[in-house]
Amino acid sequence: MEQTDHSTAEQGYHFNVMRRAIDLIDGADAPLSLEALAAEMGMSPAHFQRIFSRWVGVSPKRYQQYLALGHAKALLSERFTTLETAHATGLSGSGRLHDLFLRWEAMSPGDFAKGGAGLTIFWGWFDSPFGPAIVMGTDKGICGLGFAAEMGEDWAMQDLLRRWPKADFVEDPMRLRPWVLAAFGAENAELSEAPLYLIGAPFQIKVWEALLRVPSGHVTTYSEIADSIGNPRAVRAVGTAVGRNPVSWLIPCHRALRKSGGLGGYHWGLPVKRALLAYESARAEA
Repeated sequence: MEQTDHSTAEQGYHFNVMRRAIDLIDGADAPLSLEALAAEMGMSPAHFQRIFSRWVGVSPKRYQQYLALGHAKALLSERFTTLETAHATGLSGSGRLHDLFLRWEAMSPGDFAKGGAGLTIFWGWFDSPFGPAIVMGTDKGICGLGFAAEMGEDWAMQDLLRRWPKADFVEDPMRLRPWVLAAFGAENAELSEAPLYLIGAPFQIKVWEALLRVPSGHVTTYSEIADSIGNPRAVRAVGTAVGRNPVSWLIPCHRALRKSGGLGGYHWGLPVKRALLAYESARAEA
């Protein structure tokens, strides 16, 4: 596994600890004390608190509030983003998109229609704050990013390979490493931005562009996305396009929720979606 840097590898370990804690929190009838959680994890309270705080910047007690199954509803009432408003404030492909510096080198419905024929796609495995991540990219930018914590590495790899069946795939993590460091905000990143190369059908790319306007720590709804792209009746199609987002985290599909406050689906596993939302909520309010 290619390590983005020491701190990111350490965060990956912290994510595994946190992922076990999610199951414990969900299975409890009432909020667990720091001591009870730590004991279940086989750690001292001080060590457990230190790991949590290093990973997300808040205490386990505070973090439980963000992990609660009802947190999505709270986000919708307190941190809902109207995408037209976000667009009007100047967030665009050339500006600062959500909490990361990204730029679009190209958008390619043609490459999607051709199944990636003629494209060389480089790939590698990396440690990330959310467990093992498979990252893929052309010579123009990152075109795929998936998480394996829930679905397994083989499933995640095959999922991305199937998206562009006619492309040539070359393992070359070192080529991707500078972009990945920037994407995950590593301390030793040499680049200030991670380039994206979006390969999708025109409708999908419209939806992914809309997702890029949702700030970190905020959420939107599938119906709001449909409205923002001028197709208010296409909520189901929007949901499908959100689920087919090939670049998780950077194109923040985890920030799209059902109008009811339900989490909806998440291609890489709902526990990962909850972890991403809780991580961003905690950092936004720390």
